[in-house]
Amino acid sequence: MSQILLNEEQQMIQETARRFAETELMPNAAHLDETGEYPVENFKKMGDLGFLGLVVPSEYGGTFIDTVSYAIVIEELARACASTALGVAAHNSLACGPLVIMGNEAQKRRYLPELASGEAIGAFCLTESHAGSDASNTKTTAVLKGDKYILNGTKIFVTNGGWARYLIATAMTDPGKGSKGISAFVIENDFPGFVIGSKEKKLGLRASGTFEIVFDNCEVPKANLLGTEGGGFRTFMKTLEAGRISIGAFSLGIAQAAMEASIKFGKERKQFDTAIVEFQATQLKIADMATEIHASRLLIHDAAHRKDAGEEFGRYAAMAKLFASEMAMRVCNQAIQIHGGYGFIREYPVERFYRDAKLGEIGEGTSEIQRIIIARSVLGMQ
Repeated sequence: MSQILLNEEQQMIQETARRFAETELMPNAAHLDETGEYPVENFKKMGDLGFLGLVVPSEYGGTFIDTVSYAIVIEELARACASTALGVAAHNSLACGPLVIMGNEAQKRRYLPELASGEAIGAFCLTESHAGSDASNTKTTAVLKGDKYILNGTKIFVTNGGWARYLIATAMTDPGKGSKGISAFVIENDFPGFVIGSKEKKLGLRASGTFEIVFDNCEVPKANLLGTEGGGFRTFMKTLEAGRISIGAFSLGIAQAAMEASIKFGKERKQFDTAIVEFQATQLKIADMATEIHASRLLIHDAAHRKDAGEEFGRYAAMAKLFASEMAMRVCNQAIQIHGGYGFIREYPVERFYRDAKLGEIGEGTSEIQRIIIARSVLGMQ
C-alpha cells in the first residue's frame, strides 16, 4: 500500500496495525464469517494495543491519535477482517466519540477508562424501525421522574449491541420540539428495563453482531444525560459526521484486500496456457481498482486532515464516505469477475469482501444522504 504523506509516527501506527491484522485477524476471518462468532479474543488483544481508545485522550486512559492515524488503523483492520474493523469503528466513533465530545468530567472519568482499555465495549443506539435516514423521527421517549429518566422504545441495527456494557442512546424528552426535543443518554447494560432483543441475520459482516435493543421502562439516572436536554440531535449529528471518515476507511480496507486477492489469483490462474494477469482485460480491471483505491485514500486522508486542523470537514467526510463505499462495491464486483466461477464460492475470500462491502453504502448515512449533504454544502444551503 502506498504511503500518502504519512509522518514517522503514522507509519509506525500503520505497521503495528498491519502486523496485528495479518497475524491475528486474517487467519480467522473466514471462520468468524462462517460461524458468526464474536471475536472476543481479538478485542482483548486490541484493547492491550490501544485500538479501543483511539479517540480517547490520555488523561482518561486512551491512546488518542490524530484522525489520519485512526483511519489508517481501521483500513488495516478491515483489510484483514471487516467484521472486527466495524466493531472497532463503532466502539471508537459512536460510543467513545460522543462521551469525548459531549460528556461532562464525571461521565468521562466514569466510562472512558473502561472503554479505552477494552474492559467494556461500547455501542450507539440511534436507528428505529421508522427512523432510519429520518433520524429526527425518534419515537423512543425519556420521561424524567424524580432523579431518573424512564426510557421506552426500541432501537434496531445496533452494532456491538449484544455485548456492549455501555451504550449511547437517543430519546425524545420533549416531543413538541421535534429534533430539538431529542436528548442523548449513557446507558449501562444492567440498568432495570434494558433488554437485548433479537440478533439480526445479515448478508455480510456476520461476526459483527447487529442487535435490537429494547427500553422497557428502563431506569436511567438523571446524571447520565449526555450534554443538555434537547441536545441529542446535535450530539449524534456530530458523532455521525466524524464516523463517516472511519466508514470510508473501512470500505477502503475491504477494497484493498479485494484487489490484492485478485492480483494473487490472476498470477496463479492460467487460461490458454497464460496467467490471466497477462490478458489486457484483466489488466484494465486492476488499473481501475488501483486508481479508485488511491483516490479514495486521498479523500479519506484529506477529510481527516481537515478534522485534525479544526476546519469544517463535514462535506469532505461525506465525499470520502460516499466515494469509498461505492468504490469498494465496484472493486469487489470486479474482483469476483476476475476470479470467475471461483469468485462465487466461499473457498475464495472475494465473495465475503463483496458481502461485507455493501454495508458501507448504508451505515452512518446512506449514499443518497451523503449526496444531499454534499450538494447542500456546495450550494450554501442549510
